[in-house]
Amino acid sequence: MNKFWKTGEPYVLLTGTALAVMLVLTLTLVGVVMTNGLGYFWPRALLKFDLKDGTSALGQVMVKEKNPISGVSRLQLKVANRDVFGQDFRWIDEKDIASRSLPTDAMLIERREHGNYFGFLKGVTAEGLAQSASPQETLQQAMKLVAGKMEDTRAIKKQMSNLNHTVERLRLKLLKLEYGGKEKNSAEISELTAVREKTMAEFTRLNEQATAAQAEIGRITGQFTDVTGGSKDIALMEIVALQRPNSMSFLAKCGAYLERVRELLLDDPRESNTEGGLFPAIFGTVMMVLLMSIFSLPFGVVAAIYLREYAKDGLMTRMVRIAVNNLAGVPSIVYGVFGLGFFVYGIGGSMDSLFFPERLPTPTFGTGGILWSSLTLALLTVPVVIVATEESLASIPKGIREGSLALGATRFQTLTRILLPMATPGIMTGLILSMARAAGEVAPLMIVGVVKLAPTLPFDTNFPFFHMDRKFMHLGFHIYDVGFQSPNVEAAKPMVYVTTMLLLAIVVAASSAAIYLRNRMRRKYTSSTF
Repeated sequence: MNKFWKTGEPYVLLTGTALAVMLVLTLTLVGVVMTNGLGYFWPRALLKFDLKDGTSALGQVMVKEKNPISGVSRLQLKVANRDVFGQDFRWIDEKDIASRSLPTDAMLIERREHGNYFGFLKGVTAEGLAQSASPQETLQQAMKLVAGKMEDTRAIKKQMSNLNHTVERLRLKLLKLEYGGKEKNSAEISELTAVREKTMAEFTRLNEQATAAQAEIGRITGQFTDVTGGSKDIALMEIVALQRPNSMSFLAKCGAYLERVRELLLDDPRESNTEGGLFPAIFGTVMMVLLMSIFSLPFGVVAAIYLREYAKDGLMTRMVRIAVNNLAGVPSIVYGVFGLGFFVYGIGGSMDSLFFPERLPTPTFGTGGILWSSLTLALLTVPVVIVATEESLASIPKGIREGSLALGATRFQTLTRILLPMATPGIMTGLILSMARAAGEVAPLMIVGVVKLAPTLPFDTNFPFFHMDRKFMHLGFHIYDVGFQSPNVEAAKPMVYVTTMLLLAIVVAASSAAIYLRNRMRRKYTSSTF
């Protein structure tokens, strides 16, 4: 038995078992997230239940389980119509069901507010629209008419957005001129004031035009009835999508599924982030990770090079290494507090005092933004890059350095042409680990720049294009907000899984790209070194 343990075979089996367990747990986690996330977009059937007490219910079956009190089977039904019933879900015991059916005319109406509406079309009210023999055809014609009018309204709002940006830019110029002295810059102030008032007048005119157009569109309504017989008038401009899932073919359901995926990836959120798309959060997450990588990689590599290649091995160097290793274990919220005090209030407040004094007390850089969030996470992840780079440099045999120096190369040439190419795979490993950690961090971001809903993106078509002072949305914070701050947890649960799936996909995509570059550099530089 002692000989068996001395061979080391049990340890190999234990490590293999541990690896298998970790793989199973990881695949289970990914499977649960993908199952609940991907299934959220598929059009579910609308079932009508006639109950033994004479009432009826219409909805989608979400969960089937045993009632913990009575022990009989029960169904969780998503009944929607939150503004009518006051709830999105209800439980029905199967013993109370008299019959069930799949009405082909049952409609799922996805609205901009108040969640979905399940019901039946009764009619359409639209001035100047010819009524077809079928209410469904009339509804389709009215939806096309509303879509065209809303496209015109969006064009007007785009002009208003450009004018608003111009007005804000003129306001800031006026503040700067007034700060420099009203009497000294009185002529230029008068000229800019006139331009600003003219621009605001044009903005007001377009706003009135857009308001009138929206009021006209709002008069085009559809009349619907729910399963209890109650009627509801819904403005067609408030309808995002219409479906009749019980009469849809498989290909039609696939098309609706792809449309929901497109909405998720490219549209803005709505309904307190529980509905709609996640484009601002996806954009903010990716941009923050890229900025963090730009900040952390150079500083981490330079610090590691100095510690390994230039610093003398003494007490100070050992203390710095200990400090770097300890920094990797500091709780992330501590970095958030440090970022708030040092970056936001310290550097940002100083920048406002030096470059934007006319805007005070309203802060420009002295408040949370994507720049300070990226720097905070760069500070959080730079120890990982330093340790990985230093270990990679330390693994290079000493004879390679001595051989390069013996052939007449300088120390800098040896570093740049021999050591760094050979250490590139290790450096990329540190970058991969830092990107994966930064993408999932939430606690420090809540202090230094992330918000529930950002009105504008950090990047747009207005000069200077990159607006580093703006706040941003993040998928990790979106999961926290929807999962723990939503007033309707059950309705928000699918969005939590979808957001988690997207965050995992971004981490996997970024890590895969970095791994590909690492392997490519390993083949290129390592082979060319020898």
